[in-house]
Amino acid sequence: MALVRLGFGRQHLCLLKRSFLLLKLTAVVFAVLLFCEFLIYYLVIFRCDWPEVKTAAHGSGQKTLKAMFLADTHLLGEVRGHWLDKLRREWQMERAFQTALWLLQPEVVFILGDIFDEGKWSSSQGWADDVRRFQKIFRHPQHVQLKVVAGNHDIGFHYQMSTYKIKRFEKVFNPERLFSWKGINFVLVNSVALEGDGCHLCSEAERELIEISHKLNCSLEEPGSSLCRGLQRLPGSAPVLLQHFPLYRSSDANCSGEDAAPLEERGIPFKERYDVLSQEASQKLLWWLRPRLILSGHTHSACEVLHGAGVPEISVPSFSWRNRNNPSFIMGSMTPTEYALAKCYLPYENTVLVTYCVAAGFLVVLMLVHSGLLVSPFVFGWNLLRKFKTT
Repeated sequence: MALVRLGFGRQHLCLLKRSFLLLKLTAVVFAVLLFCEFLIYYLVIFRCDWPEVKTAAHGSGQKTLKAMFLADTHLLGEVRGHWLDKLRREWQMERAFQTALWLLQPEVVFILGDIFDEGKWSSSQGWADDVRRFQKIFRHPQHVQLKVVAGNHDIGFHYQMSTYKIKRFEKVFNPERLFSWKGINFVLVNSVALEGDGCHLCSEAERELIEISHKLNCSLEEPGSSLCRGLQRLPGSAPVLLQHFPLYRSSDANCSGEDAAPLEERGIPFKERYDVLSQEASQKLLWWLRPRLILSGHTHSACEVLHGAGVPEISVPSFSWRNRNNPSFIMGSMTPTEYALAKCYLPYENTVLVTYCVAAGFLVVLMLVHSGLLVSPFVFGWNLLRKFKTT
């Protein structure tokens, strides 16, 4: 009878040990998942803060607009990319974007093209599915405005672009080319159409820009000017130019920073109308619109260059971990006369991968100790301490 009780007690103890091990394994897995898939976004983005505008700091009375700029999200479609890759990248972007909205409270968000990866060739059903996933990932409160410009992956390069693709894109995303808020003018350019070869779509894009140029010039005229009669008066502020393709530059050789292009790629010459706009199209934009600031995407890397009479252009890095190990976005505090920009980095993918590897190693050690194939570190340390004391 005693032996039966002893055997039952051992079985009960063994069951308790297994349950305790399972509990520990579950706790570790849950903690690691919670950190890597949720908390890390809050911890990293919490360090970002809106830059301060000089005029606002001195009490000029101008209202400051909080604008967030990101680029090249490249949501995978039905053709390219493994389903697991698609699932992972979209989860990362959704958590990053939703966390940024909650912590930073921007008033407007601009996405500078290449929202989709396969928009240039996706079917009607594929396009509808891509749009549905985009609207889920980048959902936002009604008081936050979301503005988008087209990229070459959304409507195709010039030779792939068509009226159907442009209309399909504009049906989902407001085709508004001129957007004014709090006295600040933003011009959203379809830079894919600035080929300069006189095609129907290119001519229409240039005509729109010339009309916008006329409206902006009229904002600087005295009220009642005969040339501006009947036009809605815009704020008399030099515009901020937003587009997908950067203005012409020969290469990224003069770009620097941890999120600039790799050193071995910076000296590679850019191809006009493919990597950057042509020199002619770039000069036209500068002449027609006379912007005070330009933001663009397309290169997936950061860069800051000056054009003409010192007009700065900021190339915004890709927002997708598929394109970068260290994605980021730009935070802009803007008034009609001044602006201040700051960069907010997202979690490094290497950090997440290392965390998962360390956790996996810890789980393996935990199971080996439980099975008796490895001495517990605490037991090993205690025995070593006892041996040291006895000597």
